[in-house]
Amino acid sequence: MEHSVSVKDLSLNFGAVNVLQSMNLDIAPGEFLVLLGPSGCGKSTLLNCIAGLLDVSDGQIFISGKNVTWEEPKDRGIGMVFQSYALYPQMSVRKNLSFGLQVAGFKKEEIDKRIARASEMLQIEPLLDRKPANLSGGQRQRVAIGRALVRDVDVFLFDEPLSNLDAKLRSDLRVEIKRLHQRLKNTMIYVTHDQIEAMTLADRIAIMKSGVIQQLDAPNVIYNKPVNLFVAGFIGSPSMNFINGRFENGTVTLGGHNFDVSRYEFETGQGGTAQDVILGVRPEHVVIGPGVESQPCQFEAEIEIVEPMGAETVAWTKLAGETFTLRTNSETAPQTGQKIRIGFDPIRSSIFDAQSGTRI
Repeated sequence: MEHSVSVKDLSLNFGAVNVLQSMNLDIAPGEFLVLLGPSGCGKSTLLNCIAGLLDVSDGQIFISGKNVTWEEPKDRGIGMVFQSYALYPQMSVRKNLSFGLQVAGFKKEEIDKRIARASEMLQIEPLLDRKPANLSGGQRQRVAIGRALVRDVDVFLFDEPLSNLDAKLRSDLRVEIKRLHQRLKNTMIYVTHDQIEAMTLADRIAIMKSGVIQQLDAPNVIYNKPVNLFVAGFIGSPSMNFINGRFENGTVTLGGHNFDVSRYEFETGQGGTAQDVILGVRPEHVVIGPGVESQPCQFEAEIEIVEPMGAETVAWTKLAGETFTLRTNSETAPQTGQKIRIGFDPIRSSIFDAQSGTRI
């Protein structure tokens, strides 16, 4: 199968600093791929290499089967949406949308047709004669997306397009972008540090750290089976609970607690050897109240802090002397100081090697 975008053995160095290291990435036609990671992980740098805004040190980039490693950005068949909107302040919305097409030599009828299509899709028809200064942040970002849309390309690149917006607007525009992708069926590569954006938008997520892709998979796989401690800790809010322990003969010992984890799906298909481990349990996979007795792993604990969050409540307690967070329905939420029985199923947990941090 021909890939929409292929990155082969890509490296980028700034002086002695390796920003991207021998990176390989294949993106299918029509796929929505999200590059996710903390600041400085190389996600925007990789996007800029694909866009042609940075010259690579080594490796090759293919778009729709064509080697574009040394092509100019305008010749790569891409549309790019920046975090900063990058609109011309002196031009109307209509002129912002048409300017690139005029420079490229398109006829007026074609330009008008493309602007009409993009503005209808993004619901910005009433704004066409306004200047960017008279638009809200969300409207400006719609125009920036529209400017990429009128180019009628196969690949769209988004560089943290929603990070300048407030939470409500981010949520609204996230839905708009998802709807746009379903309608256009174009390949989209989207950079963000926001895990909610990544989980809700992506067909696949590439989680990056220090210029290396740690895990590349569907959102539910990354969420349920993170390959290492970094991925496990980066995805999920509140963050996954990590408790140091010892694994031996199908049992994990955490402080004075012994938990039978024989039902856990080990990566090697077996229990492995005795070793120091870190047990990872997501707060939302913890059970209290009705149903706790059916959980294979149980312990008694005292609730230290309760944080109501509307429909849900987050509570903090201790397991083996370490902080343990649980998330529960507000109707069954525990009270501060309450002693309760807590349970979880090892099949929904993650066990990592304490030395390497890799999932076992």
